[in-house]
Amino acid sequence: MGFAVTLKARNGGKKKEEKRAHIRDLFRNIVQKIIAMYKVQVNHNDAIEIDPSGISSGEVKVDGKIHQTNVHQIDHRRISILLETTSFVAEITDYNETMKEMTIKINNHPYQVHLQDKLDLMLKSLGMDAGQSAKVNVLKAPMPGLVLEVRVKVGDSVKKGDPLLVLEAMKMENILKSPADGIIQKVHVQKSAAVEKNQTLINFA
Repeated sequence: MGFAVTLKARNGGKKKEEKRAHIRDLFRNIVQKIIAMYKVQVNHNDAIEIDPSGISSGEVKVDGKIHQTNVHQIDHRRISILLETTSFVAEITDYNETMKEMTIKINNHPYQVHLQDKLDLMLKSLGMDAGQSAKVNVLKAPMPGLVLEVRVKVGDSVKKGDPLLVLEAMKMENILKSPADGIIQKVHVQKSAAVEKNQTLINFA
């Protein structure tokens, strides 16, 4: 009996550590997506051009000017950023991988951030939208999580950017938005459902 209890406790500890490792990897992936972006638009203002090629040596080029920078992960949703001599903490409170959008809180002030990579910019220069270059007929979960709210039903007409459901992941509420205009054909999940990464959530007609 004692052996069984000990084994169970060890297995429980292993699962917790695996969960922590998964959260760390997911957060690191989000941070890497930010620094790998070519243009960043904050609060719908003019886009900022970023060249992250020197990030490994502590440099990042913003609008052609080189800045000394250091990024350190504090926990599953906060990062410490040192930009030249200015230090601040950024907290990612919402992340939509499909739309390449996130909300970042700095000194308790939320900022809406829209990301564009080189492919987005190339398609835009050709008169195409990366999100509309192919018909989108499905919305998948960008990460494992818990469905907190479903905001649409079958037959609803939605526009690109409309909120479809709220997914809790990494202790953050992530609003998943429609990647394109369309009509809701099928909703595969309901409130309180646990979902896995890449699980189909909604189909569009």
